[in-house]
Amino acid sequence: MILHFLTKTEKEKTELKLKDQFGISKLPDKILQTGKEKIRIFTGSFSEKEIEKLSKTTHIEGIGLYIAKEENNQLRISIEGTHLLKDQIKRNIFELNEQQKEEWLQGQDLQIHTGKKGVFIMEYNGDFIGSGKISEEKISNFIPKGRRIKPNVS
Repeated sequence: MILHFLTKTEKEKTELKLKDQFGISKLPDKILQTGKEKIRIFTGSFSEKEIEKLSKTTHIEGIGLYIAKEENNQLRISIEGTHLLKDQIKRNIFELNEQQKEEWLQGQDLQIHTGKKGVFIMEYNGDFIGSGKISEEKISNFIPKGRRIKPNVS
């Protein structure tokens, strides 16, 4: 597993992307990348050197909080990331109605014409519930299968 702490320059580039996309201006001190595209925040007491040494002897992919994934030069914020950074998220927010929220939480793509494009944060009644990729005719859902709500079958 590739484990890489972002340099100051890399962190600044990531913050710039987050600012451009969502209005987010500041990330905590320790930001790392696992794999090729997952971005995590680590707030524990281990130093970067201690974590790197530990990663050579054990599998620690899950270190820190997974907050975003980089795809096609855009960042897609995780559900946890939207909650952690909620006070900073100011743009590219898409408000769902109750029916859309139910479909979204079940993991469905939303077949609606938005006239927008890009990665947006889904919001319902003031709560962020993940992010999706909007094209003109639909919103693609990225909620992992294990976290989806099962439809209420009566």
